[in-house]
Amino acid sequence: MKHDLKLETASVNSVILYFEERICEEVLDQVQHAYGVLKTVPDIINLTPSYHSILIEYNIYKYDTNSITSTIERILYSNPYVQGSSEGKLIEIPVDYNKGLDLERVAKLKALTPSEVVAKHTAMTYRVYAIGFMVGFAYLANVDESIATPRLDSPRTKVPKGSVAIAESQTAIYPQESAGGWNIIGHTEFDDFEQFEIGDRVRFISV
Repeated sequence: MKHDLKLETASVNSVILYFEERICEEVLDQVQHAYGVLKTVPDIINLTPSYHSILIEYNIYKYDTNSITSTIERILYSNPYVQGSSEGKLIEIPVDYNKGLDLERVAKLKALTPSEVVAKHTAMTYRVYAIGFMVGFAYLANVDESIATPRLDSPRTKVPKGSVAIAESQTAIYPQESAGGWNIIGHTEFDDFEQFEIGDRVRFISV
């Protein structure tokens, strides 16, 4: 962890720890490391990591803004990030690409065959950069540039649970039925969305 921590007050019971504002694995590794360290701090009641920040909610009966700031700085400086030390668990997810509602359209848009889109999607190992939108919705990056596809112009009112989808340079799985504008290229029966944590590695397996 670099000695340039940026902490800002977010509310009466929370602060935000900011990292360099880049979406890349180097910054993600730093976020993942800090997240793991901060989980050990007593009376921090919730941590919400994202691409280059962590929202830290704390017990106001134990800390005020000054004391939580000094506590965070002390523990992170005492447990510095070492490059290459953060990896995360590997999660392999089986996908039926025959159920991809948008697979043929994405392939046509990218001047590829559906099989080529599938091959490119399964060739990558993705990292969990953020979890949000709904419980268990993990934002995974980066997809191969050749299949990066903009969101739909008109979002669907219902996207089936288990839909594997692409939006721009990211891919994700819908953990429950929801409205959404991502391009659906497959479907999975995977249902353990709570296991996703920031920094985890994910691979999709065609079945």
